[in-house]
Amino acid sequence: MDIVIDISSNALDFIKQHGGVVTVRLSPKYGCCGGSANVAVAEASAPKDPSLYQNHRDEDITLYIAQELAYQGLRIDVEGFWKLRHLYVDGLPLQSA
Repeated sequence: MDIVIDISSNALDFIKQHGGVVTVRLSPKYGCCGGSANVAVAEASAPKDPSLYQNHRDEDITLYIAQELAYQGLRIDVEGFWKLRHLYVDGLPLQSA
């Protein structure tokens, strides 16, 4: 799966602890003055409509990734501590909405 997207060992452990499924998608973020950008996000859950995503299985996890984010040199990692830990995607610049 490292060709589709790189997943750190800490993120892999986090995903396994939260059900073994991760979704990588673009999420619109809005600025205070009306601007917007699509930001790549990773969530430890399945998407609402899996047919909109590429599906990959490897190392006891299932990855759903938006077509436009696959094979872009992205990396999933985890940050935070204790119950505030969450996944994030690194390696892709912001895209205009």
